[in-house]
Amino acid sequence: MKKKLLILVLFLLGLNFAYSQAITFVSEKTNKPLPKVSVFGKDGNIVAFSDIDGKIDRKTIKPEQEKFQLVYDNFPVATLSYSDFDKEIITINDRVKDIETVVIKSKKPAKYVFIKGNFNTYVTVNNKLNCYADGIITYVFDNKSKKLKRTKVEQYRIFRLENPEMDRKKMSSWDYDQFLEIPKIKDVGNVDEYKKNKNTVFKELKGDRKDEVEVTGEFLQKQEFALFGYRFFDFRTILNIAYEQNSKKTLQDLLEYNEIEFLKMKHKSEAEFNSIATYSNFYPTELDLGNDDSVEKVKFNTDNSNYTSKYWENKDFPNMQQIFSSFFKDDLKEQQNKK
Repeated sequence: MKKKLLILVLFLLGLNFAYSQAITFVSEKTNKPLPKVSVFGKDGNIVAFSDIDGKIDRKTIKPEQEKFQLVYDNFPVATLSYSDFDKEIITINDRVKDIETVVIKSKKPAKYVFIKGNFNTYVTVNNKLNCYADGIITYVFDNKSKKLKRTKVEQYRIFRLENPEMDRKKMSSWDYDQFLEIPKIKDVGNVDEYKKNKNTVFKELKGDRKDEVEVTGEFLQKQEFALFGYRFFDFRTILNIAYEQNSKKTLQDLLEYNEIEFLKMKHKSEAEFNSIATYSNFYPTELDLGNDDSVEKVKFNTDNSNYTSKYWENKDFPNMQQIFSSFFKDDLKEQQNKK
């Protein structure tokens, strides 16, 4: 009996310890968890990103970073010191932002559904920004099957942090612009498709203003993969999709799409793995129906920008470049506009 009691006590202590390692961000306005909060260190590194329950791992917050900036919905919402994280719940005065209304341009039966909107995508290496892109994009879906048919980038910008120390055996010195990814929203009209993969975990969160789903997956967790002298390990994905509140989660209900891919890589001569993270986000603004899918597009080439208007000056545009530039100033350089 005493042995069973001891095991129970140890188990409860273990649960308490595990719980104490998590910090939860909560909205001051709704008192509900805030997912997708980015925590920036004083040097511009993204040290944490809250999950669908608003949680981050306390171990990611290091005292040497001193000051931390919290970014929610592409907007700075708080600046905290290291001591501010000495609690299990942190209440954030998140700004009240009206959910951008998606303009429905046509409701007539047609072959295709066109979803146009804003996107941004960026890559971090060991938590530090490596490259950034944003722009305007249109996705073309089959109206019957709701499957993605085509992805058409209309305008975009490319920014890089220049690194003169490029060394093929030192992966932290690489330019990872080829990792910049256009948001892959192919199953947003068939959300049940995300539940079919047995290697992922599917969660739902019903909020006051929108419903969200989170899909997480892992690969190469126990054994690394080797190829041409390089090592790959710990591949993880976190996918968040937001829909209209209490909706059927159709294409017409889509409000937001966010995805992060994590991968650890190193050359065989390196002692430690490098942590690579790719963030890609999409925010729809227009929905249209039609039978002709000849939307104007440009080639997404990470060697240059390609735009004809200053789309990023729109007040609703998710301009993370402004936040990154506040840390890296003129070191974050835009690539030449080829338009």
